[in-house]
Amino acid sequence: MAEYDVIIIGAGPGGYVCAIRCAQLGLKTACVEGRETLGGTCLNVGCIPSKAMLHASELYHESVTHFEEMGLKVSAPKIDLPQMLKYKQSSVDSNTKGVEFLFKKNKVDWLKGYGKITAKGEVTVDGTAHKAKNIVIATGSEPASIPGVEIDEKIVVSSTGALELSKVPKKLAVIGAGVIGLELGSVYARLGSEVTVVEFLDHITPGMDAEISKAFQKMLTKQGLKFVLNTAVQSVSTTKTKATVTYKSRKDEAEGSLDADIVLVATGRKPYTSGLGLEEVGVKVSDRGMVEIDSHWKTNVDGIYAIGDVVKGPMLAHKAEDEGMAVAETLAGQAGHVNYDVIPGVIYTAPEVANVGKTEEQLKADGKKYKVGKFPFMGNARAKSHFMGDGFVKILADAETDRILGCHVIGPSAGELIHEICVAMEFGAAAEDVARTCHAHPTFSEAMREAALACGDGAIHA
Repeated sequence: MAEYDVIIIGAGPGGYVCAIRCAQLGLKTACVEGRETLGGTCLNVGCIPSKAMLHASELYHESVTHFEEMGLKVSAPKIDLPQMLKYKQSSVDSNTKGVEFLFKKNKVDWLKGYGKITAKGEVTVDGTAHKAKNIVIATGSEPASIPGVEIDEKIVVSSTGALELSKVPKKLAVIGAGVIGLELGSVYARLGSEVTVVEFLDHITPGMDAEISKAFQKMLTKQGLKFVLNTAVQSVSTTKTKATVTYKSRKDEAEGSLDADIVLVATGRKPYTSGLGLEEVGVKVSDRGMVEIDSHWKTNVDGIYAIGDVVKGPMLAHKAEDEGMAVAETLAGQAGHVNYDVIPGVIYTAPEVANVGKTEEQLKADGKKYKVGKFPFMGNARAKSHFMGDGFVKILADAETDRILGCHVIGPSAGELIHEICVAMEFGAAAEDVARTCHAHPTFSEAMREAALACGDGAIHA
């Protein structure tokens, strides 16, 4: 029986980062993982493979839309989906092997198999018990479906199955207009699928700033995606090769149906805690299946902590990573901290969409006085030269102090640009601080400065 200072259950972004940081801080550490590779959902069947597919499909789309205009004469490109999947898998393999190398480098023991907490301070992995002073639950999440819809990963697929399709579907139905549905929907739309998105709410991207959401939907519609909003899916029936989605309008209860070759269920994710033994050891779980924790990620049972998708908050890999580092520092006697007000979100479509902090709707609900600084990418020289003039930057600042309260971007490299504002917010910066910071020309980032200028006397190029 091995004894450790810390055993982390789950080697996704939260778990493996926690394990590495624990080891770096001098704690004898083990990480339990049942997959054949490390990295969890994110590296194996989520974030990384989907970004590879997004990148490949975006380049394909660029080649058929703008190459000739730029003076690039090439024969019409052809889609080789099997080769694209090989490229996707190579991206996955290099990243998962990288985590395995980091475990060896930092002397983290990988306990291969599925773990169960069998007693306080004890984790059993495939029949072998291991002792630990502290246990961290980092088991992540799994796709959630809805009543009347059964995922078979053949015709009705989750994000995992959508990344393994043997051919590009002629018709793809997507249930759910959140991040996963829109990213994968845009992949197949670029590759030639007729994509229809069915969403329960009357708008896409729940929780996003409404102005950005509306602009985003217009852009996706222009790209060929169709939307059926304010509609509840009743059922999905399948044959060996086809599916029919039956739905009902929430506005007038009118019924309708949609035929598709593939149905992607993208209705969110739920915490994965099956088989962990939480009930047996007395760890409290909420009605929604989330492990309950205090402000230091500690459960109601001494020595057991939880992070990532199994606890409250946005199900984001980087949020889990921050919690993993914070818990490691806490266990090492330091002051672990996560600033939940500065956690960015990104949708990796084309254009990208990114946000951090408050939306206008949240500020209005809070009764907060604020001002808005906006700048269109059409006024950005580099964006226009790259055929990326659609979209804009929107900065929300306190009306009295000018302190930045939030930022919302739809446009080129939005997922990279947002971090300038994340750093600014972390240091309590005012919009004027960003406005007075020199930005290189020509860059996309100038749009961020211009939006900050718009919070004051006005943008220069708008």
